[in-house]
Amino acid sequence: MGTRTYNNPAVDAFLAEAYRHAHNGKVRVVQQMVPGKEITLAHVIGTSEYPIYKNLGLDIGFHAGEDPTGSSIGILHITPPESAVIAADIAVKAGDVDIGFMDRFSGTLIVTGDRAEVDSAIESNCEYFSDALGYFVCPISHE
Repeated sequence: MGTRTYNNPAVDAFLAEAYRHAHNGKVRVVQQMVPGKEITLAHVIGTSEYPIYKNLGLDIGFHAGEDPTGSSIGILHITPPESAVIAADIAVKAGDVDIGFMDRFSGTLIVTGDRAEVDSAIESNCEYFSDALGYFVCPISHE
C-alpha cells in the first residue's frame, strides 16, 4: 500500500482514492511532464577553470586557443525550447557576452564573458521572460 505523500492535497487525495480501488494493492501511476513557459535553470559560474570549458565544448570554434581562465559562464534552460533563440538575442544585447552554446531543440543557452556582463545577460533574460512574456522564472543561482 502506498504511504508516500506529495505535499499536494489534490495529488494525495487522488492517490488515496486510487489505492482504495486498487486490485491486489497495486496502483500504476504514469507521470507526464508538459513543459510550460518557464526558465527552469538560471545559473552563473563566477570564475571557471579550463576543464569546465573543455568539458562543455566551449574551447572549440572561434574560442580555440583562447585562455578562458577567469571568465564566467551563464546557463539557462528554457521551455518551450525555441525560446533559447530569443534568450540568445537578449543576452548579446544586454551584455558583452559570447554565445558558447545555444540549442533550440533542448532549450539550452550558455553564454561566456566577464562576470558583470554574464550577470547582466542572465538577469536581463529572467526579467524579460518574466515581465514581458509571462514565463515562470526560477531564481538565479550563483557559484
